[in-house]
Amino acid sequence: MRKEVEILVIGAGPAGLSAAIEAAKYGADVLVVDENDKPGGQLFKQIHKFFGSRRHKAGVRGVDIGTGLLKEVQDLGVEVMLNTVAYGIYPNGEGVALAVNGEEGRMVYPKKVIMATGAGENPLAFPGWTLPGVVGAGAIQTMINVHRVPVGKRVLMIGSGNVGLIVTYQLLQAGIEVAGIVEAAPQVGGYGVHSAKVRRAGVPMYTGHTVLEAVPNEDMTGVIGAVIAEVDEKFEPIKGTEQFVECDTIGIAVGLTPDIALPSMADVTFVNAGRLGSQVPMHDRNMETTKEGIYVAGDSSGVEEASSAIEEGKLAGIAAAEALGKVDAKVAKEAKAQVWDSLNQLRTGPFGAGRHDAKEKIIEEMEEWKVKNNAC
Repeated sequence: MRKEVEILVIGAGPAGLSAAIEAAKYGADVLVVDENDKPGGQLFKQIHKFFGSRRHKAGVRGVDIGTGLLKEVQDLGVEVMLNTVAYGIYPNGEGVALAVNGEEGRMVYPKKVIMATGAGENPLAFPGWTLPGVVGAGAIQTMINVHRVPVGKRVLMIGSGNVGLIVTYQLLQAGIEVAGIVEAAPQVGGYGVHSAKVRRAGVPMYTGHTVLEAVPNEDMTGVIGAVIAEVDEKFEPIKGTEQFVECDTIGIAVGLTPDIALPSMADVTFVNAGRLGSQVPMHDRNMETTKEGIYVAGDSSGVEEASSAIEEGKLAGIAAAEALGKVDAKVAKEAKAQVWDSLNQLRTGPFGAGRHDAKEKIIEEMEEWKVKNNAC
């Protein structure tokens, strides 16, 4: 299969769908590909209501936001190819290689590429971490929220960021007992609105603790509990503080790392994203990378929240359409200004300010790169 398209969007999560919508609104020919059998990405695992302002979908469940984005994509006639892996991107317009339903060798030749490939869960290595019953928080969400399958009867969650707190509450909603949340830091890491719901439900918070080991059952087919201990100021376990917590499932929610496999193939320049997650493609305020015509958006450009991913997708979609001459520069400037206003609102407060500073640093380094490489 040889296919030519104006804009190829890789990833059908919140960022990718939003990018496709914005570009298609201006008349661009857009193709979206995603490796999963359903579009929507993480949104369809998120049964909780978003909070903040109405502009940012406050009071709307993630799954409903995803449904709305899908409807917009369908109404605009955007082609979406599922079970499709983009496994190679070649320079100088030589195309992007796709594997459709496992069949490799199909090529698509886009004029612009928007990479919205998301992020992967961070592992946490400790004795017993590979046992059945030690599960990532994302997998737990998929099982209980998408497939309606109980992950266990009693879960111990490791990590008290927003993901750990939200998944803990969703476990309770599914009728699953939560043995507690273990957090190495001296305080809970996520938003107060999430931690308050968990505390009200009576879930124990083991702050200043770490997990030492998962305790297997007799035939090593699962776990019967975990050993945890207090940590000192250097996060080293304190001898004599060990305790056994009974559980049949250990959930791991210790952060995400941007998926940068495809940007690496595209030979873009990377930068340390600080609190947004290790290395990410350097990009400007249009979400364009150091390779002209290649854009990033969402968690692959720095891990934030679904709301931010949606807005960054909009930016990339508008910018790509503008670069193709689909939209007047003045109209595009006004549209991008509105999106940036929305992003700046999201990146305020005690949690958002740090994300704002980290993103601005990435953009500043991109501007310095442009000057150094005469790419202004």
